[in-house]
Amino acid sequence: MSSEDPKYQLQNSSLHSAVYVTTPNEEVAKKIAHGLVKEKLAACVSIIPKITSIYEWNNEINEDSEALLMIKTRTSKVDDLIPYVKANHPYTVCEVISVPIMKGSKDYLDWIDKIVPEK
Repeated sequence: MSSEDPKYQLQNSSLHSAVYVTTPNEEVAKKIAHGLVKEKLAACVSIIPKITSIYEWNNEINEDSEALLMIKTRTSKVDDLIPYVKANHPYTVCEVISVPIMKGSKDYLDWIDKIVPEK
């Protein structure tokens, strides 16, 4: 497996982002994920079920079972993605954290570009 082989080529890119969103359950996660893909705000949403979140809310330490969305998209779409998530999320304050994809498979990043149109 050579890094010179185009099949394994990495691409430097901050043009793409991974966005993380926690949801109260898989039903809400699937609803948001389907909407993001349908609206072309994301190329792919992976749902990671049954995570445990421990956090402070209203001066109390809470522990909840949640599902995590890992959303792959263009960085230019994040500003549209955030209000979509907030409008379709049951939490008063929902987690929406975007991190740039600094390197990735060129084929995969090209696929994101094909699925998610430029803003």
